[in-house]
Amino acid sequence: MNKTLRAFGGVLVGLAALAPAGLDVRAQSAPVPAKTAEEAFKNIQAFKGTPADQLFPAMQFISASLGVECEFCHVEGKFDADDKPTKQTARRMIAMTLAINKENFNGRREVTCNTCHRGSADPVGTPAVAGPEPKEAKGAETSTLPPPTADQVLDRYVAALGGAEAIRKISTRVAKGNITAGGHDSAIELFMKAPDKRMSIMRTPNGESITAFDGKAGWLGNSGRPPREMGAAENEAARLDADFYFATHVKEIFSQLRVGRPDKIGDHEAYVLIGVREGRPPVRLYFDQASGLLVRLVRYADTPLGRNPTQIDYADYREADGVKIPFRWTLARPNGRFTIQVDQVQQNVPIEDAKFTKPAAAATPGQTGPSH
Repeated sequence: MNKTLRAFGGVLVGLAALAPAGLDVRAQSAPVPAKTAEEAFKNIQAFKGTPADQLFPAMQFISASLGVECEFCHVEGKFDADDKPTKQTARRMIAMTLAINKENFNGRREVTCNTCHRGSADPVGTPAVAGPEPKEAKGAETSTLPPPTADQVLDRYVAALGGAEAIRKISTRVAKGNITAGGHDSAIELFMKAPDKRMSIMRTPNGESITAFDGKAGWLGNSGRPPREMGAAENEAARLDADFYFATHVKEIFSQLRVGRPDKIGDHEAYVLIGVREGRPPVRLYFDQASGLLVRLVRYADTPLGRNPTQIDYADYREADGVKIPFRWTLARPNGRFTIQVDQVQQNVPIEDAKFTKPAAAATPGQTGPSH
């Protein structure tokens, strides 16, 4: 089942486009009512009434919080069976945390599996001993200058990329390179089109794996299987990735931008902005203090039990047609990570909108997307 969970999360879902992630803020069409977990799966007890597409993200949250695989609670091939005592325990623990939050925090998810487990199957009940005192860097001086405002950080970011005018001159991008995941390298090709379309195609000996967003909704395809539409959490991530002009859209995307405490990414000091949107988890943006470039983005996906984080690190910025773009980025989640290294980029090449459209479900076996 662990493989099933990882497939649901989609190793390519959330692949950051070469233009770092943004959000489609245009009105979306009314969604079709989703099935509940008990309508889509057998023997659902703790998650009755939960949207079906939230069940696997919740299982991923449990797996990451306890540091276990799915077989810790489930019998391989009999996922609905109640044979293992740990499954019954998990149900009681879910009920307990929900009750704690309801009775003490007005239903907010303040207490989760990770509150006590912290990556261990057994709750962590003993405080850790104090570690060594941090060493101050020789010659380091504390700056007395006030931190920049959010507007100043974003204006410097746009300037570091080449300026708003140069960014707007680019309307499409095709990139080729390699993706490294689980110790294996595969070829990958990405297609991006302004304002909000994106497709990635990973090619392996077993066929193609496709992730696409057509400007309104996302879909995934694998060789030999019919394509499927993304669930709500996957769509949210895809929208975050698909904004071609993210750098100039940040102030429109977020209703509020707060300046957080400076942080360190590797050896580089970074300014931190926290983007807030009503009804959605915050997004944290990290900008290199020296270059002004975006070097990290952290976003969160809500589940019935807590938030699953996704961290994207951007690196190897190079100039292409007057605009700097990252040629390498790493996407990490609690259950895995992958790195994409681009070696070829073409911009302002024609790309038809139809390329991003989900093919009919009755596609010929082996054909997972439009002809490329």
